[in-house]
Formats: sequence, C-alpha cells, structure tokens
Amino acid sequence: MTTTVHRASTAGRVVPVVLAAALVLTAIAYPLTDGAARDAVSWTVVLLGATLSVAHAAISRGPRTGAGVLGLVAAVAVAFESVGLATGYPYGSYTYSDALGPTLLGVPFLVPLAWLMMAWPSWLLAGYLADRRPARIAWAAAVFAAWDVVLDPQMVQAGYWTWAHPAPGLPGIDSVPLTNLAGWLLAGTVLMTLLELLVRRTGEEPPRIGPAAPLLALAWMTLGGALAHAGWLDLPGSAAWGAALGAAVLVTLAARHRR
Repeated sequence: MTTTVHRASTAGRVVPVVLAAALVLTAIAYPLTDGAARDAVSWTVVLLGATLSVAHAAISRGPRTGAGVLGLVAAVAVAFESVGLATGYPYGSYTYSDALGPTLLGVPFLVPLAWLMMAWPSWLLAGYLADRRPARIAWAAAVFAAWDVVLDPQMVQAGYWTWAHPAPGLPGIDSVPLTNLAGWLLAGTVLMTLLELLVRRTGEEPPRIGPAAPLLALAWMTLGGALAHAGWLDLPGSAAWGAALGAAVLVTLAARHRR
C-alpha cells in the first residue's frame, strides 16, 4: 500500500513538469515558424497550457478542484467573451478570424483554453505576492491582465483577432486599446474571486505538490514572450512592457522574501 501511494505521488510530480517543459519547448518554436505551422504551434501551446493548469489543480488540490477549475474558467471565459463580442464591453469592439476554428456563442474554443492556461498560474503566483484575500485577488487579476499585455499584440499580429478602434493604447503598443486592459482587469477580478471561493470549498490542504510547473509556464510565456517580441516578432513595445511587468513581480517577490 505504501509503495502504491509513493508511485502515485511520483507520477503526480512528474506530469506537470513534463507538460510545462513541453509547453516551453513548443513556445520556443513560435517565432521560428510561420503560416500553418505557426497556427499549429499556437494551438499546441494553448492545449498544453490548459492541460497543465487542470492537471496541476487536480493533482495538487484534488480532482474536485481540477474539475471545478476547468468548468469555472471555461464558463467565465465564454460569458465575458460572448458579451464582449456582442456589445463591445468590457474590452472594446473586436472580431475573431476564422483561423481560430469552431466557436461557441461566437467564441472560438481556443479562447477559454487560453484563459485556463493563464488563470491558474496567475492565481498561484498571487499566493506568493500577498497574504490577505483581497490583496491576493487583486494581484492575481493584475498578473492575469499583464500576461495579456504581452500576448494580445502577438495574436493581433498573427491575424487571430482585430480591434475596431485600437487607439489609444499603452505607450509602444498601437494595435490593442486600453479598454482591453481595463476589461481584463475586470474579468480577472471576477474570475480570481470565484477561484478563491472554489479552492476554499473544494481544495485539499496542504497541496500535494508545489506550483513550480505552472509558474515556469507563466514565467516563460511572459518573459520568454517578451524576448521573442524583441528579437524575432518586431513587437518592441509589448516586449518592453512584458519585461517591465515581469521585473515588477520579481522585485515584489524578492522584497517579500527578505521580509
């Protein structure tokens, strides 16, 4: 009986690490490809990231939490994105291209998967940035939105969606409006509040495994994405913002560690 538990624990530790490593290696291929190959890389990265989030939530906090994260994030994503498409709120007016494939209520299936990829690591990181629940939710929403600051210009460049009125935007980013950032902060606050409630009701404590694998994915998609934007994708503005936002998080973590 002891041997079985040990093997299960070992497998549980390995699966998220393998998924995170596969995600990083696949993401490295993005700026080195184009056309249909780049589309395939995008799909693969998102699928790996979503699977990593759900698998880590289930292994670390229990299967109820894993299933809850999957259902909750997908539902909130479709709700916000479908309202955004129909009304222009809270992000601004935008349209998806056919390259993203099948849709639900006008929202491509890839989009809630991307939310899954981003949401769980953002929530985990916030636990290291703040102790009190309101501050933790605020940090999680901010990290969630900051990730999109890097990602959105890349997706617009790839032709996956188009903004009707991209100005005004953040300095250095002329393809994504500021309303998108405001919308992500709002959506992130709602989502992270619900995630807090979900984990509190369903999560097993203490977590069975640490957050290293999802945080590796978060770090690479933000800081590695910034590097790709600067060196290969000709997106210096989002590269600078990604580096600055990543540095702010690292400084905060270092300050809390010293305390």
